[in-house]
Amino acid sequence: MDSLKQRAVNNSRILVVDDEEDLCEILKYNLENEGFWVDTANSAEEALKLNLSVYNLMLLDVMMGEISGFKMASMLKKNKETASIPIIFITARDTENDTITGFNLGADDYISKPFSLREVIVRVKAVLRRTVEVKDTASEVLSYKGLSLDIQQKKVMIDGEDVSLTKKEFEILKLLLKSPNKVFSREDILAQIWSDEVYVLDRTVDVNITRLRKKVGDYGKCIITRLGYGYCFEDK
Repeated sequence: MDSLKQRAVNNSRILVVDDEEDLCEILKYNLENEGFWVDTANSAEEALKLNLSVYNLMLLDVMMGEISGFKMASMLKKNKETASIPIIFITARDTENDTITGFNLGADDYISKPFSLREVIVRVKAVLRRTVEVKDTASEVLSYKGLSLDIQQKKVMIDGEDVSLTKKEFEILKLLLKSPNKVFSREDILAQIWSDEVYVLDRTVDVNITRLRKKVGDYGKCIITRLGYGYCFEDK
């Protein structure tokens, strides 16, 4: 696999939907240890309140409340914004009919409980290698949970609502989102964002970061100051 494809797989965002909270947390912990971005929901109803279009893969339990994993998958496949998101069913039901139902709904894989975490990780990576596309940077959308940044349209949205940023604020957020957990010094940020300007104070970066934090609401907590080093976007 080429490096761009591998990077796209490693940066994948996964949603785990299961009514067993402990299982959700175990899967989240282990998948995050592999470098993935992972969110969890304990029912289909809870999951359907999220901006599902940002995910690269979903792990769905079949037996859940009023909306089963099968029913949720059917809903996702009927919505053009989520129809192409790969689905892995995780369930204690492993009869032939259930497996066929899952695949007929467009599932990419089917894992029966009990399972080993190693098996889940291997299957997740296999599905992502088949399905994750390397996007042209010009049309790239950077996302973190409900926060999305459209590079082509120069637009930032939080849970579907537009956020008004200045050009410099937008470029800072793009820089940080592109390399989560990487620390950028003030000099790095000045060189990349203010490269065409002759003289800019370090303090200018701090002022723009402060304004950016306020504008992105709760996601402002993810823009971390590393004293003596600089700034980074950190998963909270």
